[in-house]
Amino acid sequence: MIQLKGIAAASGISIGPVYKIGSEEFIVLREAIKWEDIPAQIQLFEEALIKTRREIIELQKRISSDMGQEEAQIFDAHLLVLEDRMLIEEVISRLKKEQLNVAYVFSEVLKKYIGVFLKIEDEYLKERIADINDVGRRILRNLLGKEKKVLEDIKEKAIIVAHDLSPSDTAAMHTKNVAAFVTDIGGKTSHTAIMAKSLEIPAVVGLETITAKVNPGDILIVDGSMGIVIIDPDEETLRSYRQKLEKLKGIAERFLSVKDLPAITTDGRVVMVSANIEFPDEVSSVKLHGSEGIGLYRTEFFYMNRKDSPTEEEHYQAYKYVAQAMNPHSVVIRTLDIGGDKFLSQFKIPYEMQPFLGWRAIRFCLARPDIFKLQLRAILRASVHGNLKLMYPMISGIDELRQANLLLDEAKEELRKNGLAFNDQIRVGVMIEVPSAAMTADILAKEADFFSIGTNDLIQYSLAVDRANEKVAYLYEPAHPAILRLVKNIIDAAHNAKIKVAMCGEMAGDPSLALILLGLGLDEFSMPPQIIPELKYIIRAVGFKGAQGFANEAMKLLTGTQVEEFAQNKLAEILK
Repeated sequence: MIQLKGIAAASGISIGPVYKIGSEEFIVLREAIKWEDIPAQIQLFEEALIKTRREIIELQKRISSDMGQEEAQIFDAHLLVLEDRMLIEEVISRLKKEQLNVAYVFSEVLKKYIGVFLKIEDEYLKERIADINDVGRRILRNLLGKEKKVLEDIKEKAIIVAHDLSPSDTAAMHTKNVAAFVTDIGGKTSHTAIMAKSLEIPAVVGLETITAKVNPGDILIVDGSMGIVIIDPDEETLRSYRQKLEKLKGIAERFLSVKDLPAITTDGRVVMVSANIEFPDEVSSVKLHGSEGIGLYRTEFFYMNRKDSPTEEEHYQAYKYVAQAMNPHSVVIRTLDIGGDKFLSQFKIPYEMQPFLGWRAIRFCLARPDIFKLQLRAILRASVHGNLKLMYPMISGIDELRQANLLLDEAKEELRKNGLAFNDQIRVGVMIEVPSAAMTADILAKEADFFSIGTNDLIQYSLAVDRANEKVAYLYEPAHPAILRLVKNIIDAAHNAKIKVAMCGEMAGDPSLALILLGLGLDEFSMPPQIIPELKYIIRAVGFKGAQGFANEAMKLLTGTQVEEFAQNKLAEILK
């Protein structure tokens, strides 16, 4: 029995045999061609591009129908690669100049493109290599007339093991026979991790050597919540995990039984449990899972996979739809948060050595008031259609908050001049995700209407850990004593100023930490909709005084590991 620790990409437990997917290697021969054969080779290339485009659009339609628009939009990036005129023209130019077969020329151009991206010190752009490689291999396969074994062909339930999985590979996992997947590489923000969560399939990535350690048919246990994979488990371990699985099934039914009830503790404290979304069409899922509002509406995906920028009217219509659909529940719209791991090519943001510390989020918006005020006007106009609030990301000090509010005032004045209605009393909040903001929360609280703690960045910045780098993933600890102290400081400062505090990072959706956060006084938990029933169940199962005592005990522990074990044990007691 071997136990490996990787990055927890999607929660849940699965037990099953290995279905191993090897790397798809093509042998592309270098063949000289005659000048008169060039038109036929160009036609072959064009036909391969057309066939590839048709395959991707068909796949995109199927994903959109089965899983939703959000997942399907991942393939917009693939279509953009297919339309890249530089790539296409370079292939045709080299084909004419070198007089070599088009499959070989294309494979050489593809290697060159991937090599360029590999040299870029930007984790987000590095992850885009998967898109280029995925589309490139699909084109190459069509040029060579080869067929690929797809995951839909799996006849029996199995756990997929691969060095890496392309987005289209992962999309094909929408089949009853895929129990889980594990990979050598990948991070929490990779497409495959996003897909796995949407599919609710347990997944562990970044295991480094899993493909070298298993053979087809080996039995694996995948614990996607803990990021653990066990190879050839002994009988006792198997029995233990089978019991956990059975318990999880029963627990899931209990969670669903409370999804439409309020999140209230046994001694009467009411907290709000809301959802994070990125697209308007997620509202149906939000309601289905019993959300009491939207605590984080991300808006940067609105700009992605397009060459131009969205107009004010496009913004307005999207926000209006969500506001009306959720009314009277509140919707918190986060203003544009680009930079870091969210790169938008249409804004021509220059390359930065440290993008997470650079020109991003509110810093970008304050420098580009034309883009920022367009979005603010749209939010203000939509505010008359429901209970909208707005929130600025990555505020690091009071000056930035004041500058943003000045631009908000200008946007209001512009609407007044044009006779357009808006809610002049719209609530304006601040995301607390930078250590300086956490430590000066008392100052910010005097001029903000509410706080929302963005734990993903707060943890990354406070612990100096790149959250997309699997080599230091073990240091990314939401339960670290430093993080708990920062969270407590933020909540205390907000409550002293009589404003409420939400949390919208991944930490808010971690069931094991819910009791600590409840005890620290958090007013609102915002998370992916699927987790809402479980959080409500936990909150309804405990008393607030008990949670406070539990949080106090957790604050005395010395390491994140101790806190995590302490919290896991308490959660297990609640879920008995």
